[in-house]
Amino acid sequence: MFPSISLAQEIGLAVLIVAALVWVFGLGHMLRDARFHHPEPGAYEGIAVIPAQRSTATHPMESVELTEAEEEAFAGLIRTIPLH
Repeated sequence: MFPSISLAQEIGLAVLIVAALVWVFGLGHMLRDARFHHPEPGAYEGIAVIPAQRSTATHPMESVELTEAEEEAFAGLIRTIPLH
């Protein structure tokens, strides 16, 4: 095929080209499946997902009422933190 390379190099080049083509077609197939495949509802029930961020209004246990003394102590603590 090429006069400047040996038969072993030609075979290696052919194998490399075939492997690259298989990889490209496989990647295209995988991306096409991921793009057009819509799983059935409930298909991911066993997979843990990151929950949506909740605001403090969603649950009363997620907010705490501070007394005046606690608010003053917290404000004093915040003032001691250096802001660089």
